[in-house]
Amino acid sequence: MGTPTGVAVVAAATLGSGMSLLDGTVVNVALRTIGEDLDASLAQLQWVSNAYLVSLAGLILIGGSLGDRFGRRRVFVVGTIAFAAASAVCGLAPAPEVLIVARLLQGVGGALLVPGSLAMIQGAFVQGDRARAIGAWSGLGSIAGAIGPFVGGGLVDYASWRWIFGINVPLAVVTVLVASRWVPESADPHASRHLDVPGALLATAALGGTTYALVEAGGPVAPWAGGLAVLAAVAFVAVERREREPMLDLGVFADRTFSAANVLTLLMYAALGTVLFFVTLQLQTVGGFSALTAGVSTLPMTLCMLLLASRGGALAARIGPRIPLTVGPLVMAVGILLLLRIGDDVTYVTDVLPGITVFGLGLSLTVAPLTATVLAAAPDEHAGIASGVNNAVARAGQLVAVAAVPVAVGLGGEEYADPVAFDAGYRAALVAGAGLMVGAALVAATLVRSRVLEEQP
Repeated sequence: MGTPTGVAVVAAATLGSGMSLLDGTVVNVALRTIGEDLDASLAQLQWVSNAYLVSLAGLILIGGSLGDRFGRRRVFVVGTIAFAAASAVCGLAPAPEVLIVARLLQGVGGALLVPGSLAMIQGAFVQGDRARAIGAWSGLGSIAGAIGPFVGGGLVDYASWRWIFGINVPLAVVTVLVASRWVPESADPHASRHLDVPGALLATAALGGTTYALVEAGGPVAPWAGGLAVLAAVAFVAVERREREPMLDLGVFADRTFSAANVLTLLMYAALGTVLFFVTLQLQTVGGFSALTAGVSTLPMTLCMLLLASRGGALAARIGPRIPLTVGPLVMAVGILLLLRIGDDVTYVTDVLPGITVFGLGLSLTVAPLTATVLAAAPDEHAGIASGVNNAVARAGQLVAVAAVPVAVGLGGEEYADPVAFDAGYRAALVAGAGLMVGAALVAATLVRSRVLEEQP
C-alpha cells in the first residue's frame, strides 16, 4: 500500500468493479422508466436485471479460472472492453427483448472483469496489506454507488434512460489505460491452459433454468425449466468431480471457513438484492418520488461504504472477521426493518434516512471482512477461482432474490405500477430480507474462524 504500483492496482480494480457497481445502481433507478418506455411487464423488468446476473454468475467461475491461467490483468482488460461494448448495445435497444439479450452479453464481460479485479489485488499485494487493499477497494468502489443515483436519476429524468449504459464507455477507456500501463501481470504458474467448457455451460444452464422457473412461475414452461435446472446442477457437480482439470475444484469447499463465508455471501446478497430492487420501486410507485430523488435517497448507504469500508477491513485484520461478519448483518437487518416505514405519505428524513443509514453502516462493516475471509481461506494460486466462486455466489443470491421474491409476495404482470398491490408486496419482501440477514449472522457466528486472516497461506 502506498507504492505507485499498489496505487495503480487498487485504482484499476476499483474503476473496473466500480463500473459494474455503477451499472447496477443506475439500472435499478431506471427500471420503472424503462418499463414505461419499452412497454415492459414486471417479468421483463426482472429479466433486465436478471439476464446480466445469469450470464455473470454462470460464467464468473471460468472467468476467474481464465485469469489464473492466462493472466489476471489480461483477462480483466478483455472483460472491461466486452462490458463496455455490450453497454453500448443496451443503450440502443429498441425493445425489451433486445435489452435483455444485451444485458446477457454484458454479463459475459462482467464474468471476466469482476473476478479479475480482486485477483489482481490478491496477486500483487503482500499478505500484510491485502486486507487493507481490499478495504480500500471496497470503499473507493462505493464512489460509483454514490455517483450512480445522481447520474442515473438525472439522466432518466432530464435526458434518457439509454444514457445510463453509455456512461460505461468512457469509464472502460480509463480502466483499460490504467491497467495496461501500470498494473503488473500475475497468474498461477502451475495452471493448465485447458478450459472446462462443459462445466461453464452446465453452470449457466442451472442458473438460467432456475431464474426462468421463478420469474415465469405458473407458466407452462416453468416446471420444465426448473427440472432442467436441477439436472444441470447435478450434472455440473458430476462433471467437476470427474474433470481432470475442472473449472471449479470442489476441494476448495473442504475448508469450513471458505464454505461458511460463501453461504453467508449467498444469504446477504439475496437480502441486498431484495432491498435494492424493492426500495427504489416503492419510492417511485408508492411514495411518488422521481427517478432522481429515489436514486439519491439511497446515497447515505454508499457514503457509509465510502467512508467506513476500509476501516471495516482494518478491524477484521486486527480482531478477526467473526465479530464483524456477525454484527454487520444484524445491523443491516435492523436497517431493513426501519425501511418498512416507507409508504404513500413517506417523509425522507423520518422514513427513509434512518433505515438506509443503518443498513449502510452494517454493509460497510461486512463487505471487506467477508471478501478478505474468502480469499484468505484459499491458497494464493487459486485467488482467481476463489474470487470467482464468491462473486458467483453473490450474483446468484441477488439473481434468485430478484426472480423469486416478487413471485413469493404475489407481484407479477403490471402490478409494479399499482401502488396498493406493490405496497403490500414490498412489506412482505423486506421482512424476508431481514430474515436472510439474521441467517447470515448465525452462519458467521457459528462457522467462521476468528484467526483465518492470520493463517493465510
